[in-house]
Amino acid sequence: MNIDENPAQDESDSSARGSRRLRPWVTVVATVVLAVMIATGLRIAVVDIYTVSQVSMAPTLEDSQRILVEKDYPGEQGVQRGDVIVFDGEGSFTPYEGSSSTLSQLGSRIGHWFGLSAPPATYVKRVLGVGGDAISCCDDSGRLTLNAEPLTEPYLGREVDAANPASELSFEAVVPPGRVWVMGDNRAESIDSRALLGAPGGGMISEDRILGRVSGVFWPWDERRELQEVSYQQQ
Repeated sequence: MNIDENPAQDESDSSARGSRRLRPWVTVVATVVLAVMIATGLRIAVVDIYTVSQVSMAPTLEDSQRILVEKDYPGEQGVQRGDVIVFDGEGSFTPYEGSSSTLSQLGSRIGHWFGLSAPPATYVKRVLGVGGDAISCCDDSGRLTLNAEPLTEPYLGREVDAANPASELSFEAVVPPGRVWVMGDNRAESIDSRALLGAPGGGMISEDRILGRVSGVFWPWDERRELQEVSYQQQ
């Protein structure tokens, strides 16, 4: 009886079978890693996703909505009046917020990556004045004025008149160069530049604190839409 024994060949066949079994898993892991790297690059350089954690921008943006934020803003054109922006309020808006622990801040940042929460001290507001602008409230018709011209604000979702002014809080300010005057669309529930006139920076946000411009709503899926652009360009 002749028996051909080749242990080396058996080991080679076994190794090949093991390699074939591992190959699909290696492909899946490599694909996931590549996808994460691409997503990270896009979120760092192009567009990020933030969660609205406030009611100050209703009805334009609602609490818990996920929004798309363009990271290359303001770009060559600079900050534009009427734009809705996300910014870091550290040192300006934070006095109105309770202090949070390091663990809580870490949890918020992780939650931001997965679209579950906003990073600490992050706010979304509308730009109404840029460097050099004079902004005040209110004229005889209850409207804000920008460089002595009344503003029409369709995003407020309500009629504005002398009995129902655009802001219950009267103010008058000139925006310094390199800063912006921001307000929420839900004026009754918004802490913004109006309430910070006595704070460092006079209630205005430094342009280098801007994280990006809101371009649209991403989630919930049935509420997805582009944000309507509003332009208040003046000579």
